[in-house]
Amino acid sequence: MAGSTPPVGVLALQGDVREHLAALTALGADARPVKSAADLEQVAGLVIPGGESSVIDKLSRIFEVRDPIRARIAGGMPVYGTCAGLIMLADDLVDGIAGQMTFGGFDATVRRNAFGTQLDSFETDLDIPALGEHPVHAVFIRAPVVERVGPGVEVLARVDDGRIVAIEQGPLLGTAFHPEVAGEYRFHERFLDRVRAAS
Repeated sequence: MAGSTPPVGVLALQGDVREHLAALTALGADARPVKSAADLEQVAGLVIPGGESSVIDKLSRIFEVRDPIRARIAGGMPVYGTCAGLIMLADDLVDGIAGQMTFGGFDATVRRNAFGTQLDSFETDLDIPALGEHPVHAVFIRAPVVERVGPGVEVLARVDDGRIVAIEQGPLLGTAFHPEVAGEYRFHERFLDRVRAAS
């Protein structure tokens, strides 16, 4: 299986990069950190990790990867964003800092820090039929929430109060929580499936 998946990248500007590289590697993928446009050209899919979305935005401009990432997303590259990564993939952002931009891709509106501060972090089990019968153990850390989805966006998971915390649209996958922290690799598997299908 390892040979059948082209190289994939984890955007390595800020955030829990190591955990995603470990998850992808555990699944047999050739996973590489991506810090530049040249790095991006070497991969067939990209994970945007959790971290601080405003910092990822700023660093993506400093390192001149913002426009190449936007172009690859527009061209259909599979991308999986967790937490801050989900924010970065939203077309519309609520509660961003002044001037904050996203890469876009999802026809969706995401609210930053929707669950409150670091102190409001929590864990819960989510039923996600698309990933099978076993519930997904989800770790929420200063997590965003999806407030609006367009007609092409599929909702994969909601928390008990009905708020949307996982979505999919074509080759894009996004979760408000951190599967890589909980050792939950089914979203990474799904992402790799998208990469194989796209190549």
